[in-house]
Order: sequence, then C-alpha cells, then structure tokens
Amino acid sequence: MIALLAKKVGMSQVFDDQGRVVPVTLLQCGPCTVAQVKTPEKDGYAAVQIGFGTRREKRITRPIRGHLKKHGGLAGIRTLREIRMDDTAAYQPGQQLDVSVFEVGAKVDVVGVSKGRGFAGVVKRHHFTGGRETHGCVTHKQPGSIGASAFPSRVIKGKRLPGRMGGERVTVKNLHVVGLDAEQHLIWVRGSVPGAPNGTVLIRKIG
Repeated sequence: MIALLAKKVGMSQVFDDQGRVVPVTLLQCGPCTVAQVKTPEKDGYAAVQIGFGTRREKRITRPIRGHLKKHGGLAGIRTLREIRMDDTAAYQPGQQLDVSVFEVGAKVDVVGVSKGRGFAGVVKRHHFTGGRETHGCVTHKQPGSIGASAFPSRVIKGKRLPGRMGGERVTVKNLHVVGLDAEQHLIWVRGSVPGAPNGTVLIRKIG
C-alpha cells in the first residue's frame, strides 16, 4: 500500500459524463523522493520514508540534514513521512514517486490535520441544542447538568464538555480519484479533505 504526500490547493467542481456537478478537491501530489528504505532484517519492520516539498538548508535542523545526507545524499526536503509496507524491494533511496502510481476511478484514503477552531463550547463542538431564547432562559449555551451529586459524585469519563476543537488527525476514506495531471503533479479527488489550503495531506492508495 503506497502513499504520497500532497499539498491541498483548494476545492472546485467538475462535470461528469451525465452532466452532474461533482465537488472535487485539487491536490498537488508529489513529486515525492524516497529518503530511506527500512527492512525487517535491519530495522525490524518494512517501511518507506518519503520526502515532500523544499526548504532552505539553514531552516532544516542538523539531525535531519545528517539523516538526509546519510540516506541518498538528499537535501532541502521539507516534510518526511514513513509508510509501512509489506515489501520494499521495489524502492531505493533517491527514487522519485509521482501521481502515476494512482489511476482515475481508483479509491484512496486522505489523511490530514483538521482546521483548528480554538476553545469552543458544547453547541459548536458537540452540536448541543442549547436553551431557549425566550421565557426567562438564562443558560442559552451552557451544557446543563454534567452528573449527579449523590452518586457517582463525579463527572463520568468521556463527558462531552467545552474544550479545544479541531487540530486533530482526520482520515477520510474511500474517496474516488476523478482526474490526474501528470505534468503539473495534480490529482482531483471527489469530496472534501481535512485541513486548510496549502496544508500537507497524505494520499494512501487502497489495495
């Protein structure tokens, strides 16, 4: 199961063969460089580490610079991700991977970090109804009772309460690949993907 890193460009829409509007997300996928190949004999498991994007050398920490130069003499990679695989024989450090590993009509999973919303109440965070706006209600957006006082005399774990919202790892599964542009390294997937524009996501091929 191979995966590539991509930059979320934004959303648009296309028309299918029946003339129906299809919402799509445009992703700039790759080219990704294989930074390291891990094997069960040497590392205990099989995986491929890929790099995406560019960054000035002085902006990269010395440990990462040394790691990149040790495996293939690479430099200036912005983002590194590791993908577990059953067999890594087909990959070697320095190899370039692009959108050609996908095909139109295939299904993919997209992994990203959702937009951060900051501290949010229960109405926005958990879609609570809230109190009425009339008849003397003074608890419009409060959660109400969060537990009995006699028993168990505590708040039960997992209680939905106000707190930090967003900024979490989200996986959207079974998205269809609508279109590809190998020259510009672009891929269209049906529907929305997590994160803000210019954010980095992982596109994972199913099967």
